Amino acid sequence: MKNLMRKNAGLSLLLIGMILLSSFMLIKPADKPTFYLIGDSTVKNGKGKGDGGLWGWGNYIAPYFDTTRISVENDALGGSSSRTFQTLGLWDKVLAKVKPGDFVIMQFGHNDAGALDDTARARGTIKGIGNEQQEIYNPKRKIQEVVHTYGWYMRKYITDIKAKGATPIICSPIPRNVWKDGKSAGRNDDNSYGQWARELGEQTGTYFVDLNKMIADDYDEEGEAKVKSVYFGTDATHTLEPGAQLNAKFVIQGIRSFNKLVLNKYLK
Repeated sequence: MKNLMRKNAGLSLLLIGMILLSSFMLIKPADKPTFYLIGDSTVKNGKGKGDGGLWGWGNYIAPYFDTTRISVENDALGGSSSRTFQTLGLWDKVLAKVKPGDFVIMQFGHNDAGALDDTARARGTIKGIGNEQQEIYNPKRKIQEVVHTYGWYMRKYITDIKAKGATPIICSPIPRNVWKDGKSAGRNDDNSYGQWARELGEQTGTYFVDLNKMIADDYDEEGEAKVKSVYFGTDATHTLEPGAQLNAKFVIQGIRSFNKLVLNKYLK
């Protein structure tokens, strides 16, 4: 009788153990959200390792966040435009990873002003945010291609992100290191990518960080001599480490300005 009771007790414990194990296997810990960054070399220069002393602002974003609660992933690629980041399949790779509750910030424009069909890059987009399009022969990819406006490509990012249950954020392009009469001439105010990025935010109800204006205002205060010597290297577009850090600070400042943006709760 005692042996039977011990046997039944053992079976009961085994059954309880199996039930508990099954429960743990079925209950998957909730994935923490990811903050994705997409854009050109001013977001991630080269491989993001500071080659030539040049850095993008995306390299300095993660320290502002509690990365035990949110992941930060910089998927920007130097040389890309709002068009080529899509046509080269880069966006498809990022989008495949995006899940509900994630965030995607985008900054394009620096390379969108290039030619539509030159043999070197073929990365330009039609200016503006309308629905104009033009069929061209792409000599780089050796295919016929329908090229759209900057706004068309940006709207596709926004639509794709929202369809995944994630939150898009638009940035206007950082200003270049160009000056006129002692003031930053890298502003993108009228009929420019800064204006078009702002209009896209309004048109689509998307959070918009006017990075161009914030940085240009700061440049005006700090002065041409300091900006040229401290923030930039050998060209007027790509930033040294202090310049990238400054730009990242303003990206975060823009994010903090939106009280309803859930991304804020992951900031330190």
